[in-house]
Amino acid sequence: MNKILDIENFFAAKAASGESTLVLLTFLINLVLAAALSYWIEKVYIKRGTALSNRPAFAQNFILITLTTMLVISIVKSSLALSLGLIGALSIVRFRAAIKEPQELSYLFLAIAVGLGMGANQQVITIIAIASIIGILRVRAYFEENSERIKGWDPNLYLTVSTNNVKSLPLERITKTIADLCSRARLKRADSSNGALEVLFLIETSKEDDPHKFETALRTLDEDVKITLLESK
Repeated sequence: MNKILDIENFFAAKAASGESTLVLLTFLINLVLAAALSYWIEKVYIKRGTALSNRPAFAQNFILITLTTMLVISIVKSSLALSLGLIGALSIVRFRAAIKEPQELSYLFLAIAVGLGMGANQQVITIIAIASIIGILRVRAYFEENSERIKGWDPNLYLTVSTNNVKSLPLERITKTIADLCSRARLKRADSSNGALEVLFLIETSKEDDPHKFETALRTLDEDVKITLLESK
């Protein structure tokens, strides 16, 4: 009788050991797939994103967020106690990072979705969904770029003008000055409060144009004006 129990325990231990190996192998495969998908999202965001922040620096967070989300889901998915503990931990931890652009938040959700999918062992669905979403984004960007080219509009710079003296440098004067210095300009955003003004333009310039001419022209109107130039592509 004891020998039979020993044999049963032996095979049970082997089965448990094999299951653990399989779980570990699945986790590593999911980890690699999650890293690859988040890296793909990172490259798409850098190339296709329109946020005015430093896109390469922001996109570096995608892989970390994706893998962290996957790790958390992989740990808590099989335990109700751990799931409740996670809810309690998240109620204590507060994230203070300011997301200024809606597009940044959209890509963060996309990275988190990859981590959730891989953590739940939904590899096929996650890969198909991410490929479809990125495909749709590329098709949309293609048609938008062609539409702008057909209209003869090919902007290449973002220009931000900030002044604390709106009386000496009102919006109308800024707009006229910018329009006189470039081929085309489009006002994208204007924020005014307590005598301060911040204006964002999307402009089109040629390769021969000197970008410093905007600063020179505007400083003749207001010496304390702040100017930021950012490549739009």
